[in-house]
Amino acid sequence: MLHVVHHPNYVVPWRGEPVADKYGLVMHALAESGASYTVHSPDPMPCAWIEAVHDPAYVAEVAAAAVPAAKERRIGYAITEPIARRSAHVPGGTWLAALRAIEHGHAANAAGGSHHALYETGAGYCVFNDLAIVAHRLVAEGVRRRVLIVDLDVHQGDGTAALLAGRRDLFTFSIHAEKNFPHRKAQSDLDVALPDRVEDDEYLAILAAHLPALLDGFAPDMVLYQAGVDPHRDDRLGRLELSDAGLAARDTYVIEEARRRGVPVASTLGGGYAAERVDIARRHVRSMLTMAQANAAFA
Repeated sequence: MLHVVHHPNYVVPWRGEPVADKYGLVMHALAESGASYTVHSPDPMPCAWIEAVHDPAYVAEVAAAAVPAAKERRIGYAITEPIARRSAHVPGGTWLAALRAIEHGHAANAAGGSHHALYETGAGYCVFNDLAIVAHRLVAEGVRRRVLIVDLDVHQGDGTAALLAGRRDLFTFSIHAEKNFPHRKAQSDLDVALPDRVEDDEYLAILAAHLPALLDGFAPDMVLYQAGVDPHRDDRLGRLELSDAGLAARDTYVIEEARRRGVPVASTLGGGYAAERVDIARRHVRSMLTMAQANAAFA
């Protein structure tokens, strides 16, 4: 069964249409799937934990829905009051997904993966970096000792890499398209930059060449998995060529490699872009359900 984290505050009208919001569409597609799942409702992330990795002045700007226009342009949209509420709830959702994953082996936040957000600004449709916030809090509160962030979005997790640089208890691993956004890359603990048009077999071989060694060498007791579906060949902002089967094999491999070592995995949605937003919602749902199925073998 899928343990999924969602909150009504995730859903913000898109072009005035609540039904067109990505996070609303994801939950609608999940209900339509007929799969068995349990919804967990998060609290907002306390401000102090957001400020632990982000500039307090920027955090205050978001909370007041008073983000300067230059930062809004970098984020990609205006920070309204509903967006401000969502921005606090999403890292709370990733936190709750981590706690539920510790109980069940895997849990998914049906939002999050905001890996471009930097210290004093958001960027690339990301406001607060839920991955960095939650990784830091897990260790600071003594819930986990070592956290591995596996970022398989088609775009590099530059914000996560910058925010967590130099940490020995937190490790950032990114496989991404070399020529895609952001144009100026940060330095993760391990980056694997791919040329355009990499397909399933090559991608999966590259993942297999690195992930087991990281799980054994770094020895995390938690994985935060940015499971962006934008490496898909039909994604309008991707440059890779993964099929539906390739994405499913990717997600299954991450879960199986972590779980056979006894490591829980909390996943986040990450990116996905298409003219028909419902196609992306269904792709995210398939990803979450694939991970839940892989995890069930370890129950």
